Amino acid sequence: MDTSQFGTIAAHRPAPDYSVEGIEASAFTIPTDAPESDGTLAWDSTTVVIVSARCGPYIGTGYTYAGPAAATVITGTLAGVVEGADAMTPQRSWMQMQHAVRNLGKPGLAAEAISAVDIALWDLFATLLGQPLSVALGAVHEATPVYGSGGFTSYDEAQLVDQLTGWACMGMRRFKIKVGRDPERDEHRLKVARGAVGPDAELFVDANGAYQRKEALLWAARFAVHEVRWFEEPVSSDDLDGLRLVRDRAPVGMDIAAGEYGYHLPYFHHMLDAGAVDCLQADVTRALGVSGTLRVSALCDARSMELSLHCAPQISAHVGTAVWHLRHLEYFHDHIRIEAMAFDGVLTPQPPGELRPDRSRPGLGVEVRWTDIEQYRVQ
Repeated sequence: MDTSQFGTIAAHRPAPDYSVEGIEASAFTIPTDAPESDGTLAWDSTTVVIVSARCGPYIGTGYTYAGPAAATVITGTLAGVVEGADAMTPQRSWMQMQHAVRNLGKPGLAAEAISAVDIALWDLFATLLGQPLSVALGAVHEATPVYGSGGFTSYDEAQLVDQLTGWACMGMRRFKIKVGRDPERDEHRLKVARGAVGPDAELFVDANGAYQRKEALLWAARFAVHEVRWFEEPVSSDDLDGLRLVRDRAPVGMDIAAGEYGYHLPYFHHMLDAGAVDCLQADVTRALGVSGTLRVSALCDARSMELSLHCAPQISAHVGTAVWHLRHLEYFHDHIRIEAMAFDGVLTPQPPGELRPDRSRPGLGVEVRWTDIEQYRVQ
């Protein structure tokens, strides 16, 4: 059979134009449903910055939890880099955005802005392919395990029990509460939490860097009495020697975790090189988006270390399926609530406590509910 004609036809077929036609960013500050605090911070609202990337009739959606100034970085700097770029090569735009923020300072606000745009570009890419993002990323898991996270130090006992039992009724078996603001209350709060979730559930604590090194060792021993299996940021995540100290001396069966404040690969490399954690964390809305988080995952793969994803469940559920050494995803109260308000198509946990991407919907599978959140717009 002479197939030469097909090559001739293909050579003269015009390539479709998949240029990114526009990037838009908006910021919305949404009040919490109750006062919230952890070991080192108190807050009454959370700001989400939502990005739209357009290519013809298709729109990719991304977002980050950051200050409103992230929207200015996106529209003032990053849009000029991405507009006109090939929507089928999101990682090329990711690389170019990092060069563009050299003089702004990449860690922090600029990294959060890049993350939101990168997520939008991946959502657009998968949508153009007609595939869910999990498939476009090369999923190795069917679902992403989650743990319920909230348990704020500002909660009274009734609020704490209601939150934890609500998650337990959804089939979750892992739960995390905040500690460190009022240490003398924490052992009682753990007893209450253990009573709410039962003896067989996994119980985690997060100090958000509230302790000094020797304090952290003291509290690790006390938390072990309540069978706490995960001690997150016992000291500041900037104190790599302190994290290593607590990791080495923590009770058997208690993992030390940190990494949610990582903004680029050198941060994670240094944390891993220091032997600072038993399980690394990364936040897709901070760590340079989908493209950055997959590279953090590769660092973990090289060490056969598990990665836990931090918050933003509607994105992280998809990314988690593509992480080889995945442990779980933080199903965080504030983000659950905001994403349900901001998007149609949100995922909800299924027994035994996992988020399963919807294979019938392309991309992230969400659509922004602009009318519902307009009242919270700040930029």
